[in-house]
Amino acid sequence: MAESDKVFAGSIPKFYDTLMVPLIFGAYAADLAQLVAGFSPGAVLETAAGSGVVTRALAPLLRADARYVVTDLNQPMLDYAAARQGVDGRIAWQQADALALPFDDAAFDVVCCQFGAMFFPNRVAGYAEARRVLRPGGRFVFNVWDRIEENAFADAVTQAVATLFPQDPPRFLARTPHGYHDTAQIGEELRRAGFHHVQIQTREKVSHAPSARDAATAYCQGTPLRNEIEARDASLLPLATDRATQAIASRHGTGPVAGKIQAHVIVAWG
Repeated sequence: MAESDKVFAGSIPKFYDTLMVPLIFGAYAADLAQLVAGFSPGAVLETAAGSGVVTRALAPLLRADARYVVTDLNQPMLDYAAARQGVDGRIAWQQADALALPFDDAAFDVVCCQFGAMFFPNRVAGYAEARRVLRPGGRFVFNVWDRIEENAFADAVTQAVATLFPQDPPRFLARTPHGYHDTAQIGEELRRAGFHHVQIQTREKVSHAPSARDAATAYCQGTPLRNEIEARDASLLPLATDRATQAIASRHGTGPVAGKIQAHVIVAWG
């Protein structure tokens, strides 16, 4: 993973939340929230919370006496998430590294993480930290994207942007968000971290956007793909967005667009 893959700053949080969240994250956040709430936890830790889409979905489902600690490595994203969330005395916001959690052992009933594990520099260490802070019988609930070829818009955008930089194509989407999709590897790394039971489900959904332009802007300007484009030639960001728009429109039409998305949902315990 490139260092720029972890940088969610500047205008990225706003584009991410207003465009990427409804495009691909909202439906999976609702699923994850229902899954976590089904365990009736008294204490929940969320890592890699991003712009807070899971937090907004999960908080209304938790018990009135629940404690909910929401963390992210990137303070700008955490600030944005906190600003979006209504006043809720059960929620504490804290910048934290999922690989070195500043919490006591056995402090939570559930640790959840939406599309964050792909960014962990050492996933086994991150999983071991999740297990450390879980109480006996607690659950680690998270999801990761399937391979890029199973995610229509991400694949189209990656191919389109590559045409601008044929000698050095930006590969953020394929490399990081969609680079950790081998379910056998996921299970093996969880077991190395100390989990004895692992359940993995692959769930297909449909991504919707008002237009091809909205979808292209979300990926090109609301993710660290933007960092890669600007590092090569910042003046080409509008053209990259245009190319991505054309690629999506050619496959999905010029009006409202819909495309397949697919992810793995994992529950680990024991």
